[in-house]
Amino acid sequence: MSAGAEGAPLRAFAAVTAAYWAFMLTDGALRMLVLLHFHTLGFTPLQLAGLFLLYEIAGVATNLAAGFLGTRFGLAATLKAGLAIQVAALLALAALDPAWAVGVSVAYVMAVQGLSGVAKDLSKTAAKSAVKALAGEGALFRWVAALTGSKNAIKGLGFFLGAASLAAAGFVPALLAMAAGLGAILVAVVLLLPPGLPGASRGARFRQVLSPSRAVNGLSLARMFLFGARDAWFVVGLPLFLVEALAPVIGGGSAFFVTGGFMALWIVGYGAVQGFAPAILRARGRSVAEIAAMAVDWARVLTVVTGLAVLASVAPEGWRVPLVLLSLLAFGVAFALNSSLHSYLILAFAGEGRITMDVGFYYMANAAGRLIGTAASGLAYAWGGLPACLSAAAVLSLLSMTAARRLPELAKRSQST
Repeated sequence: MSAGAEGAPLRAFAAVTAAYWAFMLTDGALRMLVLLHFHTLGFTPLQLAGLFLLYEIAGVATNLAAGFLGTRFGLAATLKAGLAIQVAALLALAALDPAWAVGVSVAYVMAVQGLSGVAKDLSKTAAKSAVKALAGEGALFRWVAALTGSKNAIKGLGFFLGAASLAAAGFVPALLAMAAGLGAILVAVVLLLPPGLPGASRGARFRQVLSPSRAVNGLSLARMFLFGARDAWFVVGLPLFLVEALAPVIGGGSAFFVTGGFMALWIVGYGAVQGFAPAILRARGRSVAEIAAMAVDWARVLTVVTGLAVLASVAPEGWRVPLVLLSLLAFGVAFALNSSLHSYLILAFAGEGRITMDVGFYYMANAAGRLIGTAASGLAYAWGGLPACLSAAAVLSLLSMTAARRLPELAKRSQST
C-alpha cells in the first residue's frame, strides 16, 4: 500500500474533525447566547428550559433518522447537511423581532432550536460513525477519545464565546458572525473533503435503525440517564444560580462573563479528560469486557460525587458557591470518564454493516437523556433552585449506574457471538 493510501483515512478523519469542531463552536455559543439573552429579557426558568426542549426532542428523532440517512446517502452527505442546516438556524434566529409577543418569540425560538438540534445530530452521527469506519481496531479508543475530547473542549470555548459576544457585540451581530464563519467551513468541506468516508448503501431500510443488540440497548439506557444527570443541573440550574448569585456583587455584565467562563472551563476540562481517558484509565490492551467493567466502576463514582454536590448546594451561604463549583468540577471528571468509556463501547458493540445505525440509535438515547435533563432542570430550578436540580441529577446518575451493571456480561456475550 502506498504512503498516500495509508494516509487517506487520517486525512479524512482530520477533515471530519475540523468540520465537527467548527459546528460545535457555534453550538456551544448559541446555547449561551439564547440562555443569557432571554434571561435578561425576563424569561422564567420554565420558559428558558422550554426554549431548548424542541432542540432535544429533535435530537431524539434525528438520531434515529441520521443512522438511516448516513447509511443510505453516505457520511459525507450527512455531515454537509448538518452544517448547512446550522447556518440556516443561525440566520433564522438573527431574524427574531424584539417587538413580537413573548408567546410568539418562545414558539419561534423553540422552532429554530429544533432546527439546530437536527443539524447537531446529523453532524455528530456522521463524525462519530466516521471514526469506526476509518480507525483500525487497535486505534479505536484513541481516535474516538481524540474526537470526543477535542469536540467538547471546542464546545466549551463556544460557551465562553457566546457569553462574551453577547456582552461585547449583542445578540444579532454575534449570530451573523457565527453564520458567516460556519458557512465558510461548509464551502471548504464541499470543495476539499478527501475521500475515505463510507458511501451510500441503497439497500438500507428505516426499520433497521432499532438495534437488535442487547449490549447496544443496555449501553444506550445507561447513556440516557448519564446525560440526564448532567443536564439536570447544567442547562438551566447552574447558569441561573451563578448569575443570580454574582450579579448583585459584580454587576450583570461581569456575571455573564464569569458564568460563561466557568461553563467554558467545565466543558474544556471535560473534553481534556475525555481526550486523555485511554491513558488515565490505562485501557491499552484491555478487552472490551474489561473496559465495560470500568464503565460500571466509574458510574458508581459519579453517583457518589453527585450526592456530594447536593450537600454542597445547601452549604452556608459564604461557602456555597465555591463548594458547588468544586463539586461540579469533580462531577466533570467522573462524567467525562463515563462518557469516554461509553463512546468507545458503542463503537466496539456496533454490528458490522450497521455501524451508523447503531451509533444513531445510541445517540438517540443520548438526546433522550438531554431532553429529560433539560425538562428536569427547568422544573426543578423553579421548584427548589439548584439543590433540587442536583437532587434530580443524583437520582438520574443512580439510574445510569443501575443500567450499566450488566455491561461487562453483555460485552462478553457480544464478543463471543
